[in-house]
Amino acid sequence: MELEALKASWNKLDERLAATEIVNLRVVKEVIQQKTKSAYDRIMGQNIYNFVVNMLIICVVFPYVYLNTPIQATSFVIVEGVMVIGLIPLVWKLSLLSKFDLGKGCRELDRLVLTYKKVCHQEKFWMIGAVCLAMIAFYILELGFNTEAGYEFSTRLILPLGLSLLTLALGLVFAKWQLRRHAQQLREIERGLEELREFEK
Repeated sequence: MELEALKASWNKLDERLAATEIVNLRVVKEVIQQKTKSAYDRIMGQNIYNFVVNMLIICVVFPYVYLNTPIQATSFVIVEGVMVIGLIPLVWKLSLLSKFDLGKGCRELDRLVLTYKKVCHQEKFWMIGAVCLAMIAFYILELGFNTEAGYEFSTRLILPLGLSLLTLALGLVFAKWQLRRHAQQLREIERGLEELREFEK
């Protein structure tokens, strides 16, 4: 009789341990999902912020500068065109991020992350080239062909050129810092997906 009771209590203990292990695994999985979701939310927020800032510059800041300074229409169109084209990879990244759902399988999420990384890689070279070409074209048109502004190759040009170069340098420093943060958050997402893949096995 005592042996039967001992066996029954042992079985109950086994059941409790199994249930506790399942609960613990579920808690661990939820923690990993939460960390991954937080990293995803930060990347999404960063991309939305970049989109809003670009739209403000395209729709408000640069048109205001154009209307209140003697910039040629051709220069304005070139810069606006480059900024609009620069939005294409940003919109593509936002569309990829909108499909990111932890309820999907890890394989599908891995594919999305890989595509997102490719877009980010291409965007860097695309934007650096486009910005440099736009600045060169802008200054050639403005300094070489804008007779209304009365530009002369003198010390008066040092201030606008200096401010442009300073703005470009600050933009590059800010972009480098943002890229570093972005890469760190992307690594967190990849690490989270790798850990979640263990639960699918």
